[in-house]
Amino acid sequence: MDGIVVSWTKTALLQRNQIFEYWNKRNKSKVYSSRLNREIKKRIVTVKSQLEIGSPTSYGITRMIAMKHYSLFYKHLDNEIMITAFWDNRQDSKRLYSYLN
Repeated sequence: MDGIVVSWTKTALLQRNQIFEYWNKRNKSKVYSSRLNREIKKRIVTVKSQLEIGSPTSYGITRMIAMKHYSLFYKHLDNEIMITAFWDNRQDSKRLYSYLN
């Protein structure tokens, strides 16, 4: 677990930030976004300690870990975990496939 760096692609950061912005505006509060961010961090800690915990996908070495209405897609590359997408599962999956290809 030590020595493994976690990085986010620009796309994944954009997706996460857009989800946070949506909930901040909708709820007129950052409480839900903060809670979601803590859950994301917990999942990443879990992935760092158990690299193969995520479900395999049909996109090469990309794995997915579910978080209720969201999915975190990642790749394990040497000493790095790269978050490739943060997806709201209620969205059209065709858009997700274009991000992962």
